[in-house]
Parts: sequence; structure tokens; C-alpha cells
Amino acid sequence: MKIFQCGHCGHALYFENHLCENCGHLSGFRDTDRKMLTFNPNTQTALISDREQREYKYCKNKIHEVCNWVIDKDSDEEFCTACQFNRTIPNLTDVNNYEKWKELEIAKHRLIYQLQKIGLSLSSKIKDNDGFCFDFVTQQNDPSLMTGHANGVITILLREADAILREQMRKQFLEPYRTLIGHLRHEVGHYYWNRLILTDKEALSQFRSIFGDERQDYGEALKAYYKMGAPEYWQNTFISKYATSHPWEDWAETWAHYLHIMDMVETAYFFGVDVKPKNLDDETTTKVSFDPYTETDFSAIVDVSIPLSFAVNSINRAMGLQDVYPFVIRPAVVEKMTFIHQLLLPKR
Repeated sequence: MKIFQCGHCGHALYFENHLCENCGHLSGFRDTDRKMLTFNPNTQTALISDREQREYKYCKNKIHEVCNWVIDKDSDEEFCTACQFNRTIPNLTDVNNYEKWKELEIAKHRLIYQLQKIGLSLSSKIKDNDGFCFDFVTQQNDPSLMTGHANGVITILLREADAILREQMRKQFLEPYRTLIGHLRHEVGHYYWNRLILTDKEALSQFRSIFGDERQDYGEALKAYYKMGAPEYWQNTFISKYATSHPWEDWAETWAHYLHIMDMVETAYFFGVDVKPKNLDDETTTKVSFDPYTETDFSAIVDVSIPLSFAVNSINRAMGLQDVYPFVIRPAVVEKMTFIHQLLLPKR
């Protein structure tokens, strides 16, 4: 993600900031050009941007402090582009629900930012049956209700936002990595398989040659996976164990990791990150000198992501934390990600 600045004092802002911590001016993200606007907090009657002197309004979800996106004052919309994808939100009278929903909204807004940056078609299923939407729900007394995707509806159980439970589930399933943004990227990948692959004969043929034939029985494939586990030496051709279960899951897992890498490299680019370790060979040295969304050669993106992830993993270990990106990207996985990259290039 890019770096944002206060339009009043120039102080650096996070994507989620509702105000500048330096000067106190209000802040709001305008998604049409991916800019953070700032506003005089002492003006009670209007939200007028510091630099442009244009009037805006906050997304209706600002009242819950889960959204800082702004809309043109005269727009008929009450919710911003990102929040228009919410079909179901949890019961907010439950304080625990609210805190978990807030974490989900942070991940969702970052996902929508990235999909917009790629240039993908975004439409809410609430208005367009071909679009997608989110149901952020509790399982309650329905054990069949699970996190997943079906016909454009992305269901995320609130328990995924419980850090303790998420860590327990990560250990239970022997996963090296489990995050909210990872779940959202994975599930939206299923939606875009339907939009980008299923409707394109050439893309479908290429997909089957790289990922396998998705026409094999999905339910039986998952049963076999949960009974037998991943095959031996799965690391040579898959990004994760779960990716081995079925070509659809291989696509969704690879898609999610593709988005992880693109976001990591973009962030490093805007921070001007150079990795120059002392007394090590060139394999751990890199200069992130380009925005990955403008790069046609995915191998160039991979080449900078490897030493970059090694560096940030090392920093995390110095703080007693888990690796930011605990994965090894083998050539077969690079081929799969390259297919995704080439598929998305015309969208930019």
C-alpha cells in the first residue's frame, strides 16, 4: 500500500487513520484516486478538504469508527464503495461482536483498495447479481455455517477475528499463517475464478494445464484431503498444504499469496526500501525500485520479494514474533502466480 500524508501538516498517515495524530485534522480516504484527504476539525457544518476546498461526507459506517472513506457531499450513496459490499454485519449490541467486526472491516477495506489498484471490476451483489458481497456473521447454533464463498456471497465467521481462537485453529490445521486479510483474499479468489476463468475458454484451458482439472468432484476431493492430508513433497508444486486438495483451492490459495506479495512489494516501494545486508551474498540484496502493479514481468517482482521477506521475517524474529511471510516460493508456484499476473495485466 502507498504512503499517505496529512494535507494540512504533511505528517505521515496510516490508511486507517481517522485523524492526523500530529495536527488533529480529520482524515478520510477518497477511493476514486486513492488519496487521503484531510479536513479542519473545527468546522462543524461542512467537511471541506484542506487542499482542494471541496465538500465531502463520511461513509455512514464512520459512526461506528470502522470506516474513514469519504464520498462527494451530493452523492445519493450513504455508504462508501467498500461498505456497499456489506450484506450482513453482526449484532453490534454485543461488544465482542463490534470489536471483531472492526478488525474485519480493516482487512476488507485493504482488500477493496487492492482490487481497485489492480483494476478489477467491482460490483456489489446487493445491486448486481453478478457481483459479490460479504456476510460477517456468528455461527450461533448452526454448525454448518462456515467461512467460504458461494455464488458471490463471501461468508466470514466473526470468530476468525478472535486472535486467540485463530491461533488455536492455525495450530490445529498445522498452518504456518492464518490472518483475516488472508481469508478475504482467498475467498474473493473463488469469486474471481468464476469471473475471469470460467467465462473465458482460453483462460480455462490454460488454468487446467497449470492447476489441474477442476471438474473432479470437489466434495470428494476435500474428504480425501482431510483424511489423507497433503501428498509427500507437496512443497515442490503448491504454496500450501490446503492448495493440494482441489484445483479450485490451489487457485484461491495461489491468488491470495499473489495478492500478499503484490501488497508487500508495493508497500516496500513507497517506503523506498533497500535490502543491503552486511557480509551476505547478492541473493539477499535488493532494491525495490518499481511499483509492482506497473511491472509486466512477474519474475522481477518475485526476485525482490524473496530478500524483502527474508529481511522483514528477520526483524519479526528479533521482536519474538512469527515470520511475516513463512513460505518458500518454488518455480512451479511462480508459474501459477505468473499466470495470474498475466491474466490481470489487461485490467490495469
